[in-house]
Amino acid sequence: MSALSGDGQEPVIEVCAVDTRFGEVWVHRGLDLSVFRGDMLALVGGSGSGKTTLLRQMVGLQLPTRGEIRLFGELLASNDIQRDRALRRRFGMLFQQGALFSSLTAYDNIAFPLRELRCFDESLIHDLVMLKLAMVELLPRHAWLMPAELSGGMVTRVALARALALEPELLFLDEPTAGLDPDRADSFVRLIRMLGRELGLTVVLVTHDLETMAGLASRVAVLADQRILACADIEQIMQIDHPFIDTFFRSERGRRVLSGPRA
Repeated sequence: MSALSGDGQEPVIEVCAVDTRFGEVWVHRGLDLSVFRGDMLALVGGSGSGKTTLLRQMVGLQLPTRGEIRLFGELLASNDIQRDRALRRRFGMLFQQGALFSSLTAYDNIAFPLRELRCFDESLIHDLVMLKLAMVELLPRHAWLMPAELSGGMVTRVALARALALEPELLFLDEPTAGLDPDRADSFVRLIRMLGRELGLTVVLVTHDLETMAGLASRVAVLADQRILACADIEQIMQIDHPFIDTFFRSERGRRVLSGPRA
């Protein structure tokens, strides 16, 4: 039976009793998590806690040892290729450091998922790529640059444009502001907030950056002790007595960042 949010919404993502083991090492044990439509959920945890592993499982790049993960009420993998393809079109992912194809221009990186569908002509692909570039606040001339010619902030925006190419309902972000200077990180956070509102996105992000978390998250899921320790708003999370929460949220820096104004 599906969990429901306080307003009766069905979850967009259901992670149910997930165990993950690599050899003799257990990363997750009995992990449960629900993400609801319109959430901006930040997944935080200590180094090696399995945040990125969980994110990769949510998009089907890794399989859990046990348990199941459903997106939009459906299991990620089935024997129905067409159904799986249609399900995957409903989400996009921005990988760490952008993960652009280094031999392709920014234009061709964004066009890649559109061409993979084999149902758009090049004229329409051109219009869609330019639309996505504008959406992430880049100029048409940036389309023809190679990844090596882009700044770190521009790489992240091109990767975001690619993640949004198929107009997904659900967006996954893996350390989206890692390596960006504070001004570019703040600018990216504002962009995600704006796109989330305008496109009606549900967003799941892995981050270790307090400013990014505070600027984006409507809820925070804390991954500790091989499970989701808590999933709530920041104020509620800060009331929990746990060593990771002490270190991450209640440190001097954490209190300074989290005491400021938030979106």
